[in-house]
Amino acid sequence: MRSIVNTQQAEAWNGYEGNHWADNRDRYDAVNSGFNGYLLDAASIGEHDRVLDVGCGNGQVTRLAARRARQGHATGVDLSVPMLRQARATTTEEGLANVTFEEGDAQVHPFPAGGFDVAVSRFAIMFFADPVAAFANIGRALRPGGRVAFLSLRSMDQNDLGSVFAAMAKYLTTSEKAEEAEEADAPGPESLADPARVHEVLTGAGFADVVTTPVDAPQVWGRDAADAAGFLGAWGPVQHRLRQVDQAAAARALDALAEALRPFEEPDAVRLRGAAWLITATRPGTPGSR
Repeated sequence: MRSIVNTQQAEAWNGYEGNHWADNRDRYDAVNSGFNGYLLDAASIGEHDRVLDVGCGNGQVTRLAARRARQGHATGVDLSVPMLRQARATTTEEGLANVTFEEGDAQVHPFPAGGFDVAVSRFAIMFFADPVAAFANIGRALRPGGRVAFLSLRSMDQNDLGSVFAAMAKYLTTSEKAEEAEEADAPGPESLADPARVHEVLTGAGFADVVTTPVDAPQVWGRDAADAAGFLGAWGPVQHRLRQVDQAAAARALDALAEALRPFEEPDAVRLRGAAWLITATRPGTPGSR
C-alpha cells in the first residue's frame, strides 16, 4: 500500500483534476512546455545521469530528461494514477526504455538513498503539504553533490493569467474556508512565489547554493478566445470557484473570461505570458561521500 500524507492533493489528482490533465495532456503541455528548455538546461543532465522527476504528471519532462540521459535513467513520481497511466502509455508509444514511473507522495516516498544525480520538477513543487519535509526527502534521494532544478509560479500579478482571472472575480464569491485554504504558505500555485520563502524552505531542507531566477515563456491556452475560455473554465481551480456561485453568476464569469482573453488572440492561438521562478540548488557534499 502506498504511503500518502498529502491526502488533499491525492484526492484532487486522482479525481476531477487528475482526469482533466490526463484527458487534455497535449493542451497542458502546450501551456507549460515553453519552460522546458529553462528547466532541462539548468539541470545539466549528463548522458549517464539518474534523473528524478518530481510530480511528473503525464511525463513529458521525464521523457525529455531520459533522452538527455541516454545511458542513464529517468524516474517520474506522482500522486495521480490517471496521469501516470497516460505517462506510461505515451512512453511505450515513443519506445523509450530508460524511463520508470512510480506512484507516490514525494514527501514520504521511499526513494533509494543517494539514488539520483539530479531532480527536476515542472510546476509540481507548489503543492507539497509540508514542503520542508518533501524537499528533505528529495535531498536524501540525491547523491552528495547532486543538484535540483525546479519551476514554481511567480505571483499571479506577474502572469498574464492574473489579469484574466481578475476579470472574473466580481462574479465569484470566496468563502471563509476557501480564503483560509489560499493562505500564502498553503499548497497551491502561489505557495512558492516569494523567493525568500523558496530560500527558507530549501535551506531548511538541507540544500545549499539556492538560486531563484525569473523566467518567462509564452503559454498557449487555445485556438481562439472562445476555445481558451472553454478550456480554462474546465480547469480544476476555476471549476472549484464556479461551483460556489449560482448558474447565472457562473455564466457571467465565463463570459468575462472569454472577453478578457480576446486581447491575447493571435492568428494561430491565444498566448499568455507565463512568469516563473527557476530554482536551482545542490545537496551538500562531494560525489562518493556519505
